[in-house]
Amino acid sequence: MKRSNDYMELIIPNISENESFSRVVVASFAARLNPTVEEINELKTAVSEAVTNSIIHAYSEEETGEIKIMGSIENNTLNLVVEDDGKGIKDLEKAKEPLYTTRPELERSGMGFTIIESFMDEVEISSTPGEGTKVIMKKSFSTSTNKKE
Repeated sequence: MKRSNDYMELIIPNISENESFSRVVVASFAARLNPTVEEINELKTAVSEAVTNSIIHAYSEEETGEIKIMGSIENNTLNLVVEDDGKGIKDLEKAKEPLYTTRPELERSGMGFTIIESFMDEVEISSTPGEGTKVIMKKSFSTSTNKKE
């Protein structure tokens, strides 16, 4: 990710408690763009889905791993990367299909990537088996309706 003068980095262990922590951190960082309540909720949901995917799928239950979240703000656009060094995704196109999950025993809905794509303006997902997964997201915020006067 290209760094602007306005950026953040967060590295967290892959434990479920960090899902809510990460979404609050990113929402706080994005608050400087003065988003609407709806925009901030969409952002938090997208971050939650990306981080949860890393927690649930990237590492085995016995394995400790890290999830990296990097963000930058350029003009009115928030750029985010959620990345892990886990086992990666063998069939990325299949994983992006709605309702597909590799962990049905956990009652996962298989809608994570679909939700991320519906709430963000741009999404790019890359994954290499044995090396990890990277989700790059962008969301632009209105400059005319969100600026504080």
